Amino acid sequence: MEQLALGILEKSKTKVIAEILNGFNGFKIEFIEKIGSDDIAQLIEVSEELVKKFGDSAKLTKSNITKYFNKDTLPFVARQNSKIIGYIIGVPLEYFTKEAWSHYDINLGKDNTMYTYAFVVSEQFQGRGGYAKSLKRVYLNYVKKRNYKFITGHTELGIAKNFSKDTETVKIFPEWYNSRVSFEYYRRPIK
Repeated sequence: MEQLALGILEKSKTKVIAEILNGFNGFKIEFIEKIGSDDIAQLIEVSEELVKKFGDSAKLTKSNITKYFNKDTLPFVARQNSKIIGYIIGVPLEYFTKEAWSHYDINLGKDNTMYTYAFVVSEQFQGRGGYAKSLKRVYLNYVKKRNYKFITGHTELGIAKNFSKDTETVKIFPEWYNSRVSFEYYRRPIK
């Protein structure tokens, strides 16, 4: 009943964006149009990967999941044989105008930048056959088709340089939301 009160459907409303058959038997990437209670437990389980690195504040819960999976976000999930093994969530940068960090971005207010809010793949699928790369590629293509020109996000210091030669560090944050880890806010053009 609590989930119905939050406006959560019994079954997620999804749209298959990609189904990859060669070497990925049963692998598909879906856009979550409306979150359903059928996917919540799996999403919470996958978010445990983020908790290992960034603490409890990174965990999805029944009470906060609609903050990330809603009409203002672009949430994609990766499924292997119907089980969610990862997700990536994009949000237009303008969604964060009240956040101080967003004002370091010269594109704030131009409606051309997608902020990558979360990107995670279950540990057992990391580094195995390109699941994470496929999820990220589908996300980038989807965003590009919607005329976004830049992708931004926060990541641990030093990681963004691996994204592309065009990635730039906009701002370094010595401690990101009590994570006790230095983060960088990066921006890169979508090509």
